[in-house]
Amino acid sequence: MDYNVTLIPGDGIGPEIVREAKKVMDRVGEVYGHCFQYKEILMGGCSIDAYGVPLTDEVMETARESDAVLLGAVGGDVGNSRWYDVAPDKRPEAGLLAIRKGLGLFANIRPAYLYSQLAKACPLKEEIIGDGFDMVIVRELTGGLYFGARHTEEVDGVMTAVDTLTYNEKEIRRIAVKAFDIAMKRRKKVTSVDKANVLDSSRLWRKVVEEVAKDYPEVELSHMLVDNCAMQLVMNPGQFDVILTENMFGDILSDEASMITGSIGMLSSASLNETRFGLYEPSHGSAPDIAGKDLANPIATILSAAMMLRYSFDLDQEADAVEEAVRQVLEDGYRTGDIMAEGCKKVGTREMGDQIAARICRTEA
Repeated sequence: MDYNVTLIPGDGIGPEIVREAKKVMDRVGEVYGHCFQYKEILMGGCSIDAYGVPLTDEVMETARESDAVLLGAVGGDVGNSRWYDVAPDKRPEAGLLAIRKGLGLFANIRPAYLYSQLAKACPLKEEIIGDGFDMVIVRELTGGLYFGARHTEEVDGVMTAVDTLTYNEKEIRRIAVKAFDIAMKRRKKVTSVDKANVLDSSRLWRKVVEEVAKDYPEVELSHMLVDNCAMQLVMNPGQFDVILTENMFGDILSDEASMITGSIGMLSSASLNETRFGLYEPSHGSAPDIAGKDLANPIATILSAAMMLRYSFDLDQEADAVEEAVRQVLEDGYRTGDIMAEGCKKVGTREMGDQIAARICRTEA
């Protein structure tokens, strides 16, 4: 079967890691008899260089016409790049925010799983790791502080910046439903994270989540303040199954969760709308300091491609094969620098992709 995939390599290490994910997808196609057809487009800093804006209308339409989108990374060095000497809506990351909004991608799904082979790379003590952890962070993606009105102006002789945090009950309800649906297929536990002791938006969040929970009597719901959640992630990560939270909190907590898995280079991500369409990307940034040096870990992008196979194309067996290939490579001792451990073999971006692709084979249904 044919599938149309839009590739957005982006900036920094983006082109390198997308190249390796494409390599793995092509191997999946060979083994399972699929044809993945690609269109490559510009977004972020490279789009600014080419067109003067981080995302063009033509690029948005190309993405919209595809079956799914695979993204590398966008952005550069904030303190040392001309891309940031402009208004916020003209910066590289504005393209990512715009494509999420334009495609209706309201739900960001970020698994955080500790591979047994990477336990030594985990910064937590063994007694905290215990039997490991396996959680999913469900982050609302198109509302909140990142999409609210903002301005900077002089008020009474003092420069003042204002950012606006807004949520309505419809936005909260649809992301809550997504989280509870995911929990039903896992361990049936949702931890809703907010700041209801301070923020009105969080109090509305908590109220709506509790209403949604009534439709899922099998799922255990608990509430946790975001500062406590940040602490609990490093004290007892095994307690979490599905974490449901708003945009900015999810942005921060998912990066924290990625680090306790051993490396942010291991954490995949899916951004979904109300259909099967999704945008898939690693959770890490563009890492301009190592771009073009064959140092980047492509595993998060490869696992994001596996999520694409599962969520957008309904190819569970193929997704399982990719995930198993990653496990085998780790078991065989191959590591990029960010997850390197004593006794393992250090490889670069390209070889890690080669090793994973070589292990793609049919798995039992």
